[in-house]
Amino acid sequence: MGGAPDACWGPGAVAVTGVGLVTPGGTGVAGAWDAVCRGLPTARRDPELAGQPVDLTCAVPDFDGDALLGRRLARRMDRVAQFAVVAAREAVAMAGLGGRMWPGERIAVLFGAGGSSFEGLTDAYPKLLSGRARAISPMTLPRSLPSAPAAEVALDLGVSGPGFATSAGCASAPVAVGVGRDLLRSGTVDVVVAGGAESLRHPLAAAGFAQLGVVSRTAARPFAADRDGFVPAEGAGVLVLESGAHACARGAEVLAWLGGYGAAGDGHHVAAPHPDGVGAERALRAALAAGGAEPCAVGHVNAHGAATRLNDRAEARALARLLPHRPPVTATKGALGHAGAGSGAIEAVVTVLSLRDQLIPPTAGLTGPDPEFTLDVVTGAPRRAALRTAVSVSTALGGQNAALLLLAA
Repeated sequence: MGGAPDACWGPGAVAVTGVGLVTPGGTGVAGAWDAVCRGLPTARRDPELAGQPVDLTCAVPDFDGDALLGRRLARRMDRVAQFAVVAAREAVAMAGLGGRMWPGERIAVLFGAGGSSFEGLTDAYPKLLSGRARAISPMTLPRSLPSAPAAEVALDLGVSGPGFATSAGCASAPVAVGVGRDLLRSGTVDVVVAGGAESLRHPLAAAGFAQLGVVSRTAARPFAADRDGFVPAEGAGVLVLESGAHACARGAEVLAWLGGYGAAGDGHHVAAPHPDGVGAERALRAALAAGGAEPCAVGHVNAHGAATRLNDRAEARALARLLPHRPPVTATKGALGHAGAGSGAIEAVVTVLSLRDQLIPPTAGLTGPDPEFTLDVVTGAPRRAALRTAVSVSTALGGQNAALLLLAA
């Protein structure tokens, strides 16, 4: 199990053949990857949150849904669904599958969802309270469903196979990828478009997280001694997964292989992680076992790296126990902020790109690592490495944990 192509074409092999990104570092894989590799934080004071307890966010710059999707289509969706469709289009195009895939019933669309759309519901509720129920848009509920991004992507691609949302907080997207892997391995479908999209920039989301005491008012500093929380962000990430046989039959270029997936719960607290990161460790062990890989084979970790006091400590302890050989670690949220259910997908895509380019991005914002941690966190500049195996880790409120094992092509 080292990522060699001839070891991955066998029964049950799952290939990653396309990826797409919409992030605060840019719309599109090329721009977003460059921003992450430069290690520059994208956090800015948000005029939409002026006067709120928290006004520092990571917003997707210059995103124009009308221009990218056409006015009529864009106005049917909220901003998060627009992110999902734009990222999915890029991933499908990169995979060489075209804008409309066929047969559509052999394709699944799975998206991680952190919650309903704050945008649609908070716009509609004041109208209801003021006696103007008839002024509420008929699209309020369809746009607000957690499954809306998956539904819009399926409609846009002309897909009629399984389509639904997975919800496990900030671990939702890797769960979608894991379920997609199961569908492919069972022979139910040939292709899966999997990802996650969300925005935590909405005033209600930002204020709610601020009340939990997990939002920084200065900058996200994953694994830093002076870390004080994450920066609310928005975005989407999408991966096109195919059975190895299907990818081989059509001569697809493989970016990476999905070796394994694991999920586990902490069973500890509704908001705080288990202090020793036991759930994250179990999820990682499950992902490695599913791929037939030993912990010592892991060459790189794309960590959850939320930059909160408790989460980083729990994750660092889990990684130190499971991976005492100290593979290099990066945390994407230092540059791009925390996009909720979108972050797990963005980080999975970044892990694929690290394997493709044999390059580990630095952790933006980290200048003084916490001396309590024994991790080898990449800082300052990207690090070249001979990568064959990497893992992407996601954790969430309620003690949800998920991990993906990815292999170089």
